[in-house]
Amino acid sequence: MRDLAYLNKFFYKYRWRLIPGILFVIISNIFGVLPAQVIRVAFDLVTENISTYQLFADFNRQQVIYDIFGSSLFLFGILVLILALLRGLFLFFMRQTIILMSRHIEYDLKNEIYNHYQLLSLAFYRRHNTGDLMNRVTEDVSRVRMYLGPGIMYTINTVVLFIMVIYAMLTVNVRLAIFSVLPLPILAVIIYYVNNIINYRSEKIQERLSSLSSFVQENFSGIRVIKSYVRENYVRSNFASESENYKVHSMALAKAQALFYPLMLLLVGLSNIITMYIGGVEVMKGNITSGNIAEFIVYLNQLTFPVISLGWVTSLIQRAAASQKRINEFLDQEPEIISPKTEKQNIAGQIEFNDVSFIYPDTGIQALKNVSFIAKPGEMVAIIGRTGSGKSTIANLIMRMYDATAGNVLIDSKLIKQLNLEGYRSQIGFVPQEVFLFSDTIANNIAFSADVLDMPTIEQAAKDAAVYNNIMELEKGFETLIGERGITLSGGQKQRVSIARAIVKQPQILIFDDCLSAVDTRTEEEILNHLGRNMQGKTSLIIAHRISTIKNADKILVMDKGEIIEQGNHSYLMQLKGTYFELYEKQLLEEEENV
Repeated sequence: MRDLAYLNKFFYKYRWRLIPGILFVIISNIFGVLPAQVIRVAFDLVTENISTYQLFADFNRQQVIYDIFGSSLFLFGILVLILALLRGLFLFFMRQTIILMSRHIEYDLKNEIYNHYQLLSLAFYRRHNTGDLMNRVTEDVSRVRMYLGPGIMYTINTVVLFIMVIYAMLTVNVRLAIFSVLPLPILAVIIYYVNNIINYRSEKIQERLSSLSSFVQENFSGIRVIKSYVRENYVRSNFASESENYKVHSMALAKAQALFYPLMLLLVGLSNIITMYIGGVEVMKGNITSGNIAEFIVYLNQLTFPVISLGWVTSLIQRAAASQKRINEFLDQEPEIISPKTEKQNIAGQIEFNDVSFIYPDTGIQALKNVSFIAKPGEMVAIIGRTGSGKSTIANLIMRMYDATAGNVLIDSKLIKQLNLEGYRSQIGFVPQEVFLFSDTIANNIAFSADVLDMPTIEQAAKDAAVYNNIMELEKGFETLIGERGITLSGGQKQRVSIARAIVKQPQILIFDDCLSAVDTRTEEEILNHLGRNMQGKTSLIIAHRISTIKNADKILVMDKGEIIEQGNHSYLMQLKGTYFELYEKQLLEEEENV
């Protein structure tokens, strides 16, 4: 229950739904207990009237007694029906308050988790897979809602009904009441023992469910690769293995719960037998009437459903506690990147790295070592180097997805940590190495950074990214709905749509992270020419593998093993005849061979 204490703030927020709900529970149970007393009176009336009827045998008044007796039973029947209807009405009100409260809390909790996800840094998403993140905001929250709604409702109902019923039983006959509820302490011990098993197995089920969700999400995302390599059978067998693992844990929980219900029914049945035996003895002693036995049996039957539901409610609470524990694990995580509470300000776009080193926190890999360079507004700075040399890490540090381990990153001679993060990132256009397009129209994908859909601006951005003609060839043009991750477009088209999305922002700093690899050299040249016109007086950072992409840059940084080993323009680096010269010669030779 310690983990579920996090939800107390929601109970306070929706207290004006919870408090009336509790009142409706109490009132409904009052109308639930009263019929037993009506039945007692009716039962005693039947016994008395049978004796009276027999006394007036062969007399004319016997028919009068019979009519009065019939009318009385009819009135008692109507009264029981009215009480049942009133109870049903207040049960409806109870559900309308408590169950609706749980839905409101579910809505708030999902929003809170999602908003917290948005605050967490990129490192968090490198540590956790998408399926697990989705499972916590859907499946886990649904389990918590079952505790907030049915769990709380039936718990309150059971407690109130137990108090009322046991009080009513004690007022009739203490000895009979004690013997009737004698099996209940045994039930409490069983619940305590089985609860620990249920809690442990519930946590295991949630872990396996997260693993299964992650597996399915990953395979659906990579369905193209799976089909290309004809690995359907392999993936199918792995899915069967994951499902089997989940089934084993689910069956273990089901076995624990299956033990619960028969035991409870046995104990309730035992209570009925005890009631009839002890009740009969008390009637013979003259302590109670036969109507009291009927009353007690009605009370015990009223306790049957709460006792049965006790196991189910206990399971709900235990599973909700396991789910809330998993949710709290993420909600307790603080973002590594925190924006200072400063005003948003416009930037000119000067980027400066002073002896910057960086080690990835999740892997311990040193990506950068004492990197220093300056990119001035109006300059196009290019970065080239082998895979894993630290090129993309520089882009991540400029975007402040991570903070440098050592050294300083400055924007306009001001520490990047001192800039309002939202205001700063809103002035950066970033085209990642792995293009991501949303399952939306092409126009909305390009205008992703804008609040208003300005079609002339979108069309111009598409022209600058050399993708306008491709879009217009589609049946619906800019209104074409592309699939998840842009699956309906080619690799080059996706890259160019992503470039258009960055250009449409008209950013002060534009970062291309090896995003021209899927376009031909002619299209690449067209994009770079448009880029030079759009980025006048602004800073451009281009990460590439092809020298043809960057040879016209104002400054070229050559990287190897996290260090800048050469820097300068194309002519200067060619004169050095170092690593850059070797890369150029090698790529030139490859182009000639391809021709």
